[in-house]
Amino acid sequence: MQRREFSFSAASAAAATLGGIALPTQAQPKPFKDGEDYLTLDKPAPTEAPAGRVEVVEFFWYSCPHCNAFEPQLEAWIKQAPKDVSVRRVPVSFRPDFEPQQRLYYVLEAMGKVDELHKKVFAAIHLEKQALNTPELVAAWAVKQGLDKAKFAEMYNSFTVTTKARKATQLQDAYRVAGVPSLGIAGRYYTSSDQTQNMARALQVTDYLIAQSRKAK
Repeated sequence: MQRREFSFSAASAAAATLGGIALPTQAQPKPFKDGEDYLTLDKPAPTEAPAGRVEVVEFFWYSCPHCNAFEPQLEAWIKQAPKDVSVRRVPVSFRPDFEPQQRLYYVLEAMGKVDELHKKVFAAIHLEKQALNTPELVAAWAVKQGLDKAKFAEMYNSFTVTTKARKATQLQDAYRVAGVPSLGIAGRYYTSSDQTQNMARALQVTDYLIAQSRKAK
């Protein structure tokens, strides 16, 4: 889902085609090219991966239908990723009304609830048609999942979550994220369905760029 599309409502977006997750064609694959299949950053973006590891960042937005469709594919890829690959998710905030979901992710992370509730957020929005686009709606949903109301509110407004949300927005700008889902590799490369036509191929490009990053070390 491209950044220019975010002027539409989440409901309209949910009805859009999931072309970003189309299956790859069976044509003979062509070599991956800088400027076509991926972009090399002019200035390296910050990474958090330990020394000796290659960081892959998934940029996403819970209300994006393409991100929802991509999640199972990404999970399968993560399970098969080499041990020297470090994957982290970064929720984007292209507009002020994205921030409640951005903070929600980091509260779940701080409370150790991402594995349990990350997919449930997608389901609440795309299957149950909940908006979850205000602090009040996000908090009410979290309480229904069994999280303590006071603890959630404390974490939501905490310095830790505020800092992580700010850094997430800075990172999306450093990678010049044009839409979601998209992938940043090693603080040096960026790819998405805008470059590759579908996210299955974007993961193939990511595998290639991981190998390139190893060679550069």
